[in-house]
Amino acid sequence: MRFFSLLSFQHIVLYVVPTLIFIILFGVGLGYSHFKGKEDAARKHKIIHRYPTGIEERDAPFPLLLIMIIAGTVLWMFLYIVGTGVLEVKI
Repeated sequence: MRFFSLLSFQHIVLYVVPTLIFIILFGVGLGYSHFKGKEDAARKHKIIHRYPTGIEERDAPFPLLLIMIIAGTVLWMFLYIVGTGVLEVKI
């Protein structure tokens, strides 16, 4: 039991608000940022395949945010392996 009930509310706000901000920014990053090419506008509107349930498939450009996440993961993995070897850390 906490002496101050407001402290529990503060912890909830400190966990929930950054998470919601991250989700919103991640969604905006996936939806609106990508490498722009000559045929991007046409690729976004051209329907490649239409499924029986009404879902349409398009060949949209790959989001820039996902490229950055994948590149950051690979870079972190490489630096982690090198750093572990240089510092002679036993796993």
